[in-house]
Amino acid sequence: MIVTTTDSVEGRQIVAYLGVVAGDAVMGTNIFSDFFAGIRDIVGGRSGSYEKELAKAKAFAIEDMQAQAQEAGADAIVGVDLDYESIAHDKTCLLVVSANGTAVKLA
Repeated sequence: MIVTTTDSVEGRQIVAYLGVVAGDAVMGTNIFSDFFAGIRDIVGGRSGSYEKELAKAKAFAIEDMQAQAQEAGADAIVGVDLDYESIAHDKTCLLVVSANGTAVKLA
């Protein structure tokens, strides 16, 4: 399935708009990730553990969105937008990724 942030698929004609599709992923981090991320905040540098969790959350959200589009009979998803959020609660951080787009049928 074609997934694009643009509003069209170059070289292909959109023949039907099937509606908005979405996928969400909420990933919790563990105490060790939080601990080492806290150290990174103090000494500087990238937090590899958070980056890995964020990449997994992005992949899950896109997969969920694609599954919804496939159920609708779509050939592609256009206008994809990814939104990121973090929720901190009692020393735990949740990473939230939402993927939204328009499912379309191509000629």
